Amino acid sequence: MKAIYQKALANSLAYNDYLTLIDEKIAQEASTGHEQNQMLTDFTKLNRARMKRLDKTQQILPELEIITKQITEKQVWLVLTESWCGDAAQNVPVLKKLAEMNPQIDLRMALRDDNDELMQKYLTNGGKSIPKLIAVSADLEKELFTWGPRPAAAQVEVKRLLDENGGFNEKVKEGIQIWYNHDKGISMQQELIDLLKNATN
Repeated sequence: MKAIYQKALANSLAYNDYLTLIDEKIAQEASTGHEQNQMLTDFTKLNRARMKRLDKTQQILPELEIITKQITEKQVWLVLTESWCGDAAQNVPVLKKLAEMNPQIDLRMALRDDNDELMQKYLTNGGKSIPKLIAVSADLEKELFTWGPRPAAAQVEVKRLLDENGGFNEKVKEGIQIWYNHDKGISMQQELIDLLKNATN
């Protein structure tokens, strides 16, 4: 796995560089990723606005802040993502806030379609679901923990919405957004508390 981590790390971006890339894609009426269409471009524009807001307003739970600041050895947090992914737009700003709290966390954004070798190792039920956080040791020898593509409670809500609506449509999209607006990043953070506790024990 080390070679796969190394390859993805070499092909990754810092958070702010990722945002710059998204802005460039929007200016080109495009999105990141190998597939291009108007829907993905529109999602990208919407997600960029959400990320801009969350980068300013996202609150971190006190317990998670304490645990994050207690990390004493360097960790690389590789995040598989794309600009069009709504779940990434909602969850990645939390990771950015945590990385800002502790210089031991090296947060790197890896585009899913450009890092398929890594993505294939971290499929969700056989699918390339993102975002996917893969935390590894500084020497890239050890996987510390993974998270994603969305909080467990959100996954339950998505399944309910899909069943209710007979597949993905505008109502499902709206329902997911309502769930995230109410949750305010709490569910993800609670899951990260448990993951970080286990990783440091």
